[in-house]
Amino acid sequence: MALQLRPNCEYCDRDLPPHSTDARICSYECTFCADCAENKLANICPNCGGGFAPRPIRPSREWRPGISVAKQPPSDKRVHLNYALDDVAAHSQAIKNVPPDQR
Repeated sequence: MALQLRPNCEYCDRDLPPHSTDARICSYECTFCADCAENKLANICPNCGGGFAPRPIRPSREWRPGISVAKQPPSDKRVHLNYALDDVAAHSQAIKNVPPDQR
């Protein structure tokens, strides 16, 4: 099963195409731009409380049969936060000093 490669930042709705090196994901594939992940969310996913990692780039060229953006297209479904921004800020504040291995 391939990553969904969601097309936007869930916080600011910035476009994050499949080749974007600015996309960050958590282990549940919640997707945010680097600016929001680092500066607005303190590297804490507002949905699950986990951290972020750079989203891998899916190859545009088919180096192996069936493995490419063309053969396994990214999602076109835009996802947005389910929480109010003040709730997101409070969530990040409450968790930001908890060590990642204890979240």
